Amino acid sequence: MGAATPDVTIRGAGIFGLSIAWACLSRGARVRVIDPGGPGAGSSGGIVGALAPHVPENWNDKKAFQLDSLLMAGAFWAGVAAASGRAPGYLRSGRLQPLADDRAVALARERAGGAAALWQGRAIWEVVSAEAAGDWRPESPTGLYIRDTLTARLHPRMAGAALVAAIRAGGGEVLAEGAEAGAVVHATGAPGLDDLSRAFGKRIGTGVKGQSALFALDRRDAPQLFTEALHVVPHADGTVAIGSTSERDFDAGHTTDAQLDVLIAKARTLVPVLTDAPVVERWAGVRPRAQSRAPLLGPWPGREGHYIANGGFKIGFGMAPRVAQVMADLILDGRDAIPPGFHTATQLPAPPQ
Repeated sequence: MGAATPDVTIRGAGIFGLSIAWACLSRGARVRVIDPGGPGAGSSGGIVGALAPHVPENWNDKKAFQLDSLLMAGAFWAGVAAASGRAPGYLRSGRLQPLADDRAVALARERAGGAAALWQGRAIWEVVSAEAAGDWRPESPTGLYIRDTLTARLHPRMAGAALVAAIRAGGGEVLAEGAEAGAVVHATGAPGLDDLSRAFGKRIGTGVKGQSALFALDRRDAPQLFTEALHVVPHADGTVAIGSTSERDFDAGHTTDAQLDVLIAKARTLVPVLTDAPVVERWAGVRPRAQSRAPLLGPWPGREGHYIANGGFKIGFGMAPRVAQVMADLILDGRDAIPPGFHTATQLPAPPQ
C-alpha cells in the first residue's frame, strides 16, 4: 500500500486494533494502524494469554459471542501465521480445574450437560479422575477435575508480532504516527476509556491493574490449569505464565510489587512442579474494563465515521477473532451484528450538546 490513502485507520495496536486491521485487510481494505507506543504497548503486551470459556450455564449474548470467537480462533490464527510466516503461539490445549468438594463435583457434572447442549458438540466439559488428568495437575481434595477441550492458549507477544507482520505483508501500515483517513476505529485500551469518560461526562470504564509472572519451564503441550482463581498457562516458547492480580486501586500501573510475590508463592504451592522453576519475568499492566464488563463496540455516537472497540478486560484475546469480524462487517459492509449488551448504542449516553 505504501503511502496510499487508507480506507480504515485504527488508533491502537493492541489485540483489538490489530485484529480488526487484519480482518479489514483480509477483505480488501487499505488499512493503517497508528500507535505512538508501538504494538502491544498496553495490556496486550502481557504474558498470560489464557483463552478460557465462561461456564456453560445461564446462557446469554456475551457467552454465545465468546463461544463463537473461541471456535473461530484456530482458523483465525492459522491464517495470521500463514500470512506472516510467524507463529502466534496458539494451541487449543484444554484446561484442568480441581474440584474442592462433593458440591463442586455435582455442579461440574451438571454443567457437563450444559456444555453438551450449548457448545454445539464441538468441545467437551467433563469430570475426570487424577489418573485421567495426567501428571501435570494441581492437587485436588476430591481427586477429581474438570477437563474442557475448548480452552486455548496464545502467546500475547508472539500473536501481536504475527499480526503486525501479516498486516505489513498484506500492504497495510503499522506506524507510530500518521494521518487519519477513511473510517477511524478507536481501539485505545484503558487511556481510551478515560477519553470516552471525559467526552461523555460520565464514567464509561476504567483501567484495572494486573500483575503476572513467567517461569522458565517447558510444558508447551500441556493443558492450562485453573486453581483458586489462578491461571497457569504453558506457552509455546518453553515458559509457563501465571496470573493475575486484579487491582482497582493502584499508584503505579506498570510496577510489580509484593502482591505478585504472593501470587508466585501461591502458584508454587498449588502447582509443585513450579517450585524450582526460576521466574524470568515479572509483568504489570493496566487492562481496560468497561462499566458493563463487556466489550464496548460500535459507532462513536455523534462522530460520523468513527468507531469504538474497547473494554476487552481479561477476555480480549479470546474475543478478538469475533470482535474483528463484527467490526469489519460494520465498517466495510454496514452490517451490524454486535450484541446489544456490547453495543455503543446501549452502553454510551447521547453525546453532550
